[in-house]
Amino acid sequence: MPLDLPFVWAAIIAFAVLAYVVLDGFDLGVGILFPLLADREERDVAMNTIAPVWDGNETWLVLGGGGLFAVFPLAYAVLLPALYAPMIAMLLGLILRGVAFEFRWKTERGKFLWDWAFTCGSLIAAIAQGVALGALIQGIKVEGRAYAGGWLDWLTPFSLLTGIALVVGYALLGATWLVWRTDGELQSRAYALARPLALALLAAIGVVSLWTPLLNSQFLVRWFSWPAILYVVPVPLLTLAAAARLVLSLRDRHEVMPFAMTLALFVLCYIGLGISLYPAIVPPAISIWDAAAPDKSLAFLLAGTAVLLPLIIAYTVFSYWAFRGKVRAGAGYH
Repeated sequence: MPLDLPFVWAAIIAFAVLAYVVLDGFDLGVGILFPLLADREERDVAMNTIAPVWDGNETWLVLGGGGLFAVFPLAYAVLLPALYAPMIAMLLGLILRGVAFEFRWKTERGKFLWDWAFTCGSLIAAIAQGVALGALIQGIKVEGRAYAGGWLDWLTPFSLLTGIALVVGYALLGATWLVWRTDGELQSRAYALARPLALALLAAIGVVSLWTPLLNSQFLVRWFSWPAILYVVPVPLLTLAAAARLVLSLRDRHEVMPFAMTLALFVLCYIGLGISLYPAIVPPAISIWDAAAPDKSLAFLLAGTAVLLPLIIAYTVFSYWAFRGKVRAGAGYH
């Protein structure tokens, strides 16, 4: 049986996007929470928790975007015109926060300006990613092999909701990351921030989950028809279990479990998104097989990826292991 190369590449790119969301999500969340931290010392400690890993986390964004361009060129050609505005905003936000990350250590008088730049860049990037996700879910207008919609089709109530939901989710990831990696007053502050953020994220997940099937009849069939419901029902049940465990772990002041359960919620929501959209890569019209490059190109690229992907995973794991443990005032990496 021949290898289904478009499916393999869809799985690789889906993994890269998920890795970016769960890894870069918490350091974007730390940036979003920056103004809510008490003083410069707390902000320094918070930034030092992500300093060794933040730039490596964005490797996964490059892999996902570059892979889409190389492997699914039709999807890239349709999605970019449809999402130019949020994608440019995301890149500008990531650039702003990257510059702020480096420059805030170089000045004392202007540090507060770079703190705000770090927050604004993180917030812009998070909102843009969420809005782009919402625009993708609600569907892209395609005629022939080209984008047929307008300049502002990405801006709808649903896409704004997903933008806000992702900001809340990233902020919760950031708060639970600080719970895990810090102690003392900063950890207590992170607990206090995480509790309302957890409730807000659960509410946002509920609203988005109820709204999504109303956007497309195919989504309703995927989730509520028989016997398909037997295969998909574990996802909402596991989501409820992870939500309950998250709330209880925050109440009992566990350190690692809140972060782990927030990650679990992200993964389960991502699986739910895959259930709704598969096999479309540009919903509702273009599937992964329609958008794929020729099999010879896919095979050539897969050979290189088979070498590079394990290396990326290895250095990511090593960097997190090397810089494990609590981060305290006066110590860190920057």
